[in-house]
Formats: sequence, C-alpha cells, structure tokens
Amino acid sequence: MTIQKEKNDHTTPLRRDVSLLGHMLGEILVHHGGEELLNKVETIRKLTKELRRSRDTSTYEQLKTEIQTLQPPMRSQVIRAFSIYFHLVNIAEQNHRVRRRREYQLFEDQGVQPFSIESAVLSLKDHQIDKGVIQNVLNELSLELIITAHPTEATKRTVLEIQKRIATILSQLDHPQLTENERKRIEESLFNEVTVLWQTDELRQRKPTVMDEVRNGLYYFDETLFDVLPDIHQELEDRLEESYPEDTWNVPNFLRFGSWIGGDRDGNPNVTPELTWETLKKQRTLVLKKYDGVLVELMKRFSHSTNRVNVSDELIASVEEDESRIPTDKKWRVKEEVYRRKFAVILERLRQVGKSETGYPSSDDLLADLYLIQDSVKHHQPTKRELKMLRKLVRQVKLFGFHLATLDIRNHSGEHEAAITEILQKVSIHNDYANLSESEKVELLEDVLKDPRPITLLNEDYSEETQEMLKVFQLIRDAHKEFGKRSIEVYLISMTESASDLLEVMVLAKEAGIYRLHADGRVESNLNIAPLLETVDDLIAGPEILKTLFEKDVYSKHLQDLDNHQEIMLGYSDGSKDGGTLTANWKLYKAQQEIHEMAKEYNVGLKFFHGRGGSLGRGGGPLNRSILSQPAETLGDGVKITEQGEVLSSRYLLRDIAYRSLEQGVSTLVEGAAHVSKETEQVNDLEETWKQAMEEMADVSLEKYQSLVFADQDFLTYFNEATPLQELGELNIGSRPMKRKDSMKFENLRAIPWVFAWTQNRQLIPAWYAAGTGLVDYASRGDDHVKQLQQMYESWPFFRSTIHNLQMALTKADIQTAKEYTALVNDQKLGERIFQNIVEEYETTKQVLLQITGDQELLDQQPTIQESVKLRNPYVDPLNFLQVELIKDLRENDDDNEDTLTEVLLTISGIAAGLRNTG
Repeated sequence: MTIQKEKNDHTTPLRRDVSLLGHMLGEILVHHGGEELLNKVETIRKLTKELRRSRDTSTYEQLKTEIQTLQPPMRSQVIRAFSIYFHLVNIAEQNHRVRRRREYQLFEDQGVQPFSIESAVLSLKDHQIDKGVIQNVLNELSLELIITAHPTEATKRTVLEIQKRIATILSQLDHPQLTENERKRIEESLFNEVTVLWQTDELRQRKPTVMDEVRNGLYYFDETLFDVLPDIHQELEDRLEESYPEDTWNVPNFLRFGSWIGGDRDGNPNVTPELTWETLKKQRTLVLKKYDGVLVELMKRFSHSTNRVNVSDELIASVEEDESRIPTDKKWRVKEEVYRRKFAVILERLRQVGKSETGYPSSDDLLADLYLIQDSVKHHQPTKRELKMLRKLVRQVKLFGFHLATLDIRNHSGEHEAAITEILQKVSIHNDYANLSESEKVELLEDVLKDPRPITLLNEDYSEETQEMLKVFQLIRDAHKEFGKRSIEVYLISMTESASDLLEVMVLAKEAGIYRLHADGRVESNLNIAPLLETVDDLIAGPEILKTLFEKDVYSKHLQDLDNHQEIMLGYSDGSKDGGTLTANWKLYKAQQEIHEMAKEYNVGLKFFHGRGGSLGRGGGPLNRSILSQPAETLGDGVKITEQGEVLSSRYLLRDIAYRSLEQGVSTLVEGAAHVSKETEQVNDLEETWKQAMEEMADVSLEKYQSLVFADQDFLTYFNEATPLQELGELNIGSRPMKRKDSMKFENLRAIPWVFAWTQNRQLIPAWYAAGTGLVDYASRGDDHVKQLQQMYESWPFFRSTIHNLQMALTKADIQTAKEYTALVNDQKLGERIFQNIVEEYETTKQVLLQITGDQELLDQQPTIQESVKLRNPYVDPLNFLQVELIKDLRENDDDNEDTLTEVLLTISGIAAGLRNTG
C-alpha cells in the first residue's frame, strides 16, 4: 500500500518512509493472507481513489459489490490492513515533524522555525522589549496542561508502545553515515515491529478501570514529560542569555502539567475517595523513582575529592549531621568524596519518604539539600559552566515535588446541593434547602460560613451518597498533610449555574477543615473552588455569578487567602453541543473578556481553564492556535488547558514531538503576553464593530443549529440510527459511562460520544453545522460586510482560528461518504430529509469560507495539512463503506454476533486513526 503525491523536496523523506512502511505491510499481508488478500486491499483502494476522482456510477457499484461480497475472515483482514496502514502513516508524519525541526536547527538557510522558543526570543529583541518587562512577563506567566482520561483514545497502550518502537527505529534511517549493513539491520528491525503490530490485537478485551487510566497517564510523565518540561524552561533561559548576554535571567517554572485521572468524579461512580488516594500514592511512587534514577547518575559524576577541590563548610557540616541519622550500610565509605557522601544520604532519605521518619517530610527539604550542593560546586566549578544535570534536577523537584502532578477534583453541582440539603435538614437549620430561591440559598450559606462551629454529625448519620461526599473533602484534607498542598489545589464544579454552587463547596470544605474561620476573623483557605461554565446559558450568566461572589465578604476573604486568585473553567464540549460551534466559540470568547474586565474592578487575578477536547467539535486543534484564539488581554491571567484522549499519544508519546508541541505553546504565550506578536495585536478602533458582527452571526447560527438539533423531532432518531453511537459503547476505551444517567435524553448524552459518533460517519456536525448560515446572513447584507469579514480574518486571531477550524472540519467531513450512513436510518424519508438539510448547510458553509479567505480550495493557506487530509480521505472511505454494511447486518439480525461486532469496532478504531483528532 503506497500513497502517491507530487514531488516536493522537503516531503521526499516522508514519501520514502510511507513507501517503505507500506511495502512492509504489503509483504506481511501476503504472508498472512496470500496474494489474494493483498490484491483485494489494492482493488478496494484503487476503486475508492477512482471514485473520488470521477464519482462514476459504475465505479461506485463495483466498489459496493467488492465490499458486500467480502466474507470473514478476509473481511476483518481488509479492515485491519487499512487501519494499520493509518497507524504507520501517522508514525511517518510524526517522524517527519521531528526531521523538519532538526533541519531548521542544522541549516541556517532554513531560517528560524516558526513558533519556536528561539523565534519568540528574537521577536522580543526585535521589538526592543527590555529585560525588566520580559522578566515581569515571565514572573506572571502560567501555562498548565491537564491530562484527562476522557474516552477518545481508541488505541490501546500495547499498540502505542509498538508505535513508539517503530518511530524510534524509523528515525535511525535518517543518520547520514549509515553503512549498507546498518541500514539493512534497521530495516529488518522495522519489519519485525510492523509484523508485531499486525499480529497484536488492537481492541481492548475489557473496559479499562480507572487505575488502568491512571497508569496510562503516568506513562507520559515517565517517558517524556519528566525530562521535556525542564528542558523547555532551560531552552528559554539559554535563548534569553544568548540574545541579552549582559543580563542575568531567572525563568520560573511557568509550564506545568496536572491531571484529572483518578480525581474526576463527575458521572463516573468508579472514582472513589479510596481510588483517588491510591492515585496520589502511585504518582508519588513514580516521581520518587525518577528522582532516584537521576541521583544515582549524579552520584557517579560527582567523584570530586577534597584532596583536589574545596567544598563548602556548610556542606561538610550537613553531611556529618545527616550521616548520624542513617544506617551505616547506607553511608558512602570514602570520606574525601563529600558529594557522594551527601548523595548517599539524599538517596536513603528519598527512599524512606512515606515509609519512616528518616524520609524527607517534603520536597522543600530535598531542595534544601540540592541547593547546598549547588552552592558548594560554585567554589570550584568554572563560571557559567554549571553542571546542568544538577540544575535540571533542581528544576524537576520544583516542578514535580513529591506529588508529580496536581490532581484536580471534579464533581457535579447537583451532588453538592443534595449533600448540603441533607446536612442542613439533619441539624434543623433548614428542612428543604434545595427548593429555596437563589438569594435565600446564598444568605443561608453565608451564615453557615461565618460561624466557625461545624454543622456535620458523624458520617453514619447520613445517606451513603452524602457520606461519600464528606469523604471526598476529608481525603483532600489528608492529602494535603501526606503529599503536600500542591497535590490537590483545585475543586471543579460541573454545571455551575449560580453563586450558591460555589458556596456549597465552601461549606463542605469548612466541615473538613480545609476552609477555616479563626476566632479573630482571619480566614484560612486551602482549596481553589472553580466554576465550570458549560452551556451557552451558563457562559452568558458567568460574569454575574462571579460578580455576586466577589461582592460577598465571606468569599472575598477566601480569595484573599489564595492571593486573590480565581480559577474559571470554560467547557467547549457542552456549549458546542447545545448551541453549535460558532455560537459556542463566540460566547466563550465574550465570557472571558467580560469576566476579565469585571475581575479587574475587584482586584481579582484570574486563570481561565479551557476544557478543550482533541476534536474540532470540542475546541481541539494545535496548542499554539488554542492560545492565539483567546482574548489577548487574558493571556497574562494564566492559561490552563485540558489535554484529552488521542491528543496525549499524538503529542506526548515521542520526546521530540512533545518538545515541539510544548515549545509552540510556550513561544505563542510568551509573545502574546509581551504584546509583541502580530498575532495578538488588537485593532481597537474596529474591535467593537467586529464584536457586534460576531454577536449577530452567533444569534443567527444558534437559531439554525437549534432548529435542527432541538426543534426537529426526528433529529435524535436520525442521530441514533445514522451514526455508530449504539456500537461505540462496546468499544472499551474509557472507564466512564457514555451517559450521565441511564437515559436516551439528549441532555444526558456526554459530549464525547456525541462528537465521536459524528466523526465516524464523516458528517462532523458538531465542528461546523450552522456556522455557514450565520456567516452568510451577515455577508449577504452587502459588499462592505464581506470586506469586513475578510478584514476580521486577516487581523483578528480569534476569527482566523475559527475560520481555520471550520475549514479543517469541512475538509475532514465528506458528504459523499456520509450519504452511505442514511441507509442505516429505518425511515428512509426521514433520513433523506435531514441529510439533505446537512448537505445544503455544508455547501453554504464551504462557499462562504472560500469567500472570506479568498482561496480556491479549503485549507489553501495550510497546504501541508490540506495535502495530508486529502491523501488520507480515500483510504478512510473503505472503512466507512465496510462500517455501514456491518452495522446494517448487526442491527438487522440482532443476534449478538460477536464476530460482526468486533469487525464494526475495528472499523471505528481504523477511522479514528485515519482522521485523527476524533473525539
């Protein structure tokens, strides 16, 4: 199997890799299924390519015949051939990204790579930004990325590890001095790994447990993040020292990773307090293991002898005192090797953390010992030649502590209200809190928070649900003592609709001793409480909710103890699901601006937490574009973004890709916060006009979207039947249920399967539907309006990002292939009517996007992505055709045919690999 494309110098190595991997796969197909299997795959591939070129009826009928006459076991082998081919192409493309980065570094005529740390620092210098301004920007900068276990990664861990090995071997072929024998051995190793990939089950045999998901998340810290994060900071410091050699630089740890895995309770009954505690222990175990490995290496290198160098008196005194506390067999025997003696002590104390009193009480105590060594080394190490391995370890300890990643806790607002209602009823404060008005709730909760006395009874006096809720807050209190306060910093409230939702959590925190009111009126608060604004209505109400809280004395004192810092999470999935992508994106942007301006009046600093998914319908896209699409004035507030599902493997499986992804985000944030990038400049005199245009377009788009999704009584039937939603539940890709409740209601369906299902049937409705109607309505008012939209696209990063994502969505969608899924709708008239609605909106959207961008084809200004999507589409088509036939068979026979279901799941996995950014 090979992809053919026109020659282009810098893509020649990519074409070579794809061709090599394709030929290897072809050889493996012959071995396992004979020439017949390879010929069948090639026949189907050629027919789908021809169908895209000509849309010829006879070609279509021939393809349908080939698909329909496929029988097991040949059918599953054909499905797997296309699926595995996509995995190999994905690896080749990632390898090419790494190659291109190295080319920029090796050859000066390539220039500086865009969105690199080097380009950001050079931009600061070109704009003559002085050291003081830059240092202030760095001190205020914050980028936090949160890994989550949302079930959008269809590729299982074993397969990911095989892919990583293939990528590592493939990269070796780029070595310029390979001998013929070396090349032959590398290609043999590559072939063997591709063979293993073919011979490995790509489907999970059971749903992963939460602890499986925890282990999968920790894999990325172990393999890449532990080393890449400090390297990114060091790179920025080094580049600043190069461009501003007369200045001394301190780059604080502004880039961090956190996690939801093991802490996200919303809709997942499997996340218990006991499991969260186990998660924290596993995180600590891993980070201690990583430190142990580094310290052992440092101990080998620090063979300095006091016969040769002078070490500090403080270090010697420290070593002698520490050695009296550890067993004799743990001490370093050579007295003159003071550094090794100190490292021996450090290792022993590290290995006793959480086990005995000998262990370090906190990571700060470990840091103090490392600082002692650093200060002593300055006595004998040449200036500006600091041993960077030690320096890197210091930064790692600052970044990861003994907790590795801050674990966010999330729960649904309704769960808190139910617990508070029972607690207040039991102590006769109020018999029916849940039915009070919002103002009455706020007043009552304020009174409780102003009274230092507890209101809870013994746990056994409450229902099981309330007991569980109280245990969550007791766990947070205990985690702060055992793992440090950074182990759990934020409590997120899903479906926040009012100020009382946050005050309820404060009351529960008070009962656990996390929030304390002292006798002198002083407040001690150890938990950030963050609202999650998800629906369009909640986004609109957000500024007023927060203003109400900021004006309450009890909440104001809580914030004061948290350095007047408020975190706010913005949900991209549910807003898009409720109102369409154009409306949701505008309401998100507008809410940020309004909350930012309002918070300034109360001197409250903000951090916006963007709940983006991997897919376009859930706010997905490259990290740097995600940052650029935010209001420029909010970049200094602090940026927090979820990294979900398949984004984890595509961005963080390989070290070089992880580095490149993160440096793109960092460079964009640094430039944006310093207000030097053209991408973040505000065109103030036109901004109000643009905002008004967006408001009008969003309103029209919302009406169009809801006329289909909510007003059309047949729409849910179409969605359930014309997508593989029913079958998705059998794909064991997440521990969390697809629905919040056992209900077919639209509001209870999670946004993830909603988006995943539409991606599978190539309609991608969540990523583009109704945007075209909004844009066309505005453009049709005259040429001046068209020119205004073109100017917005040219000069407004938010609007340009929106248009780019719409183009990407339409390019990945495919109306011709999508039409096949109407055959799954029982009522054919119903299916044809709704599908025609979708087709008309698709064409409307496509035409207006081309009018705004001035392009001939979608994505003309992003040729690399355009080419990649175009080349992939014909290879995804066979999987779609097969999926439709298999689902039809499965549903019509309704006989629990496991083999047919397995083949459906294989097509789902293959389409996910082919389209990428799926969930």
